[in-house]
Amino acid sequence: MTEAHLSPRSDKKESAAMKPETFLPDDYRPAEDEPFMNERQLEYFRRKLIVWKQELLDQSAETIDALQDSGRNVPDIADRASEETDRALELRTRDRQRKLVAKIDAALRRIENSEYGYCEMTGEPISLKRLDARPIATMTLEAQEKHERREKVHREE
Repeated sequence: MTEAHLSPRSDKKESAAMKPETFLPDDYRPAEDEPFMNERQLEYFRRKLIVWKQELLDQSAETIDALQDSGRNVPDIADRASEETDRALELRTRDRQRKLVAKIDAALRRIENSEYGYCEMTGEPISLKRLDARPIATMTLEAQEKHERREKVHREE
């Protein structure tokens, strides 16, 4: 996402719960030398999450339109099978996007509750680089790796 995408949105739902808007320069990037999860960092991640959510919702709307348009009767069995495979893939993608939107909403709630940026397992700060790359992260990299190793062990049993 570019800085241009990080402009605040005028979503009624989002702005109803907002505090006075925090000024954020277009070129702002969270830095390690400033207090962790200060107002500017929280606003940066809030805007980033809102823009990401809107992009996903726009893609979902496009998917719905495409699926409705592709509902025509295709006489050739091979073409029909190909179209059904494409529809199934689109639906799986849309389901993943729906789950991602739920995670984005959860991250936005954590920002509102001043819990954002801290590991849910250890309580330690999640690195700014990790949050910038994956703003829905809920664990530090170390805690995530430990969690995934534990999951893998349980799956193999």
